[in-house]
Amino acid sequence: MPPRFYAPELRPGLANVELPADEAAHLTRVLRLRVGAEVCVFDGRGYQCIARVSAAHKDVVRLEVLGPAGAAPEPRVRLTLAPALLKGDKLDDIIRDAVMLGVALIQPIVTDRIDVPAASASQRSRQQRWQRIAISSVKQCGRAVVPEVRPPASLAACLGADTSQLRIMLVEPAAQAPAGSIQNLGRGSQITSALVLVGPEGGWTPQEIASATRAGCQLVTLGRRTLRADAAPTIAVAVLQAVWGDL
Repeated sequence: MPPRFYAPELRPGLANVELPADEAAHLTRVLRLRVGAEVCVFDGRGYQCIARVSAAHKDVVRLEVLGPAGAAPEPRVRLTLAPALLKGDKLDDIIRDAVMLGVALIQPIVTDRIDVPAASASQRSRQQRWQRIAISSVKQCGRAVVPEVRPPASLAACLGADTSQLRIMLVEPAAQAPAGSIQNLGRGSQITSALVLVGPEGGWTPQEIASATRAGCQLVTLGRRTLRADAAPTIAVAVLQAVWGDL
């Protein structure tokens, strides 16, 4: 597979397309490709094609479209991942891995026990970095769809905006609430969309669990072990996709 680049202006039927400045800089300054090089370019919405570099000048790169090309298939179940904000750059890794696994939307959430100043987490610069991480992950894994990474929202706002058929809240084995196994979710059903809520290092409060249950969330665990908050989202997505046949 030739090097892959993101061009949101790409459309089926276009004969030529120009890369965004950051993608152009990567092509010319990092990969040092020249006129005539063949690349793969995608629009972030599912369309991908093979193209040839027709002009390359520092931050300006134009491509001649040669023809459509297949991309990695999207999962059958449209999965929204809603991880709680975590300390440091841990959410960066969660976003990178979730995108590689095929998540369709990422909604960071502000919960009662997060150890992150909500104001700093809500800065637009941080959301923009998360979106760049998503694009980079798409380029690496072969998808042609760039998932949206939304600004942090409260648990109530997340649930209020969600329209998924299945809602899941991941809880710790010791949580004082009845919970089932994630491996039993959706087997033999026709689920097409799901929301997965994953809590912070300090876990969910009883009030959060109660409100999520009232909103139709099923409480599930990943087994008898207590996992790190930054590991649980990726594991949960992988297990669900294995159960649904989406890996």
